[in-house]
Amino acid sequence: MKAFVMRRIGEVGFLDKPIPKPGPVDAVIRTTAALICTSDVHTLHGAIGPRQDLTLGHEAVGVVQEIGSHVKDFRPGDRVLVGAITPDWSDRASQAGHSSQSGGALGGWKFSNVKDGVFAEYFHVNDADGNLARIPDGLSDELAVYCADMMSTGFMGAENADIPIGGTTAVFALGPVGLMAVAGARLCGAGLVIGVDSVPKRLELAKHYGADVVVDMSQEDPVARILEITGG
Repeated sequence: MKAFVMRRIGEVGFLDKPIPKPGPVDAVIRTTAALICTSDVHTLHGAIGPRQDLTLGHEAVGVVQEIGSHVKDFRPGDRVLVGAITPDWSDRASQAGHSSQSGGALGGWKFSNVKDGVFAEYFHVNDADGNLARIPDGLSDELAVYCADMMSTGFMGAENADIPIGGTTAVFALGPVGLMAVAGARLCGAGLVIGVDSVPKRLELAKHYGADVVVDMSQEDPVARILEITGG
């Protein structure tokens, strides 16, 4: 199969690799859509140290190609979303609610870190029953793939903020993850959501995703404005 890899720090290319095989609880996915993340660029430039011929990418959807003998919830042919973080769900960190730390610090981040990522015709997913989600009929792969990292990261940010029902939340930087944090804050029950950025289109989109008020940080001091909006 073809894979897009980091040959070494600062160098990428296509490489022929064997199609992976699943372990008893794992699956192999045929990639149908994938997204580039800024983290891929950081990895390429050495942020996590040297890697050789590592397949890049951690945001993808696809079709189940093969499953392990103990996989219960999925079958070949299922359209699935794969999260960017793929923990081992039976370990202590995951059971305690810290799945991104599965197996150690940032251990849930496996794709294009400690194993080949998703920029290939096929890729391997550990603990398939916990790390796959079916894509509903009527939802295209091109839309579903945004749930793999951008939506889930923004939502987790909102969850980790412990927003009280009716509480006030300010989200700084309204890129894709920030916009999903706005949506997540609204879903968590925030009564007032404030979005802060300097790009007009992002400020417009923040209102679409649930911001009550937007602040253009290129035009005014956002902290002073937030204090004014909230009465200090």
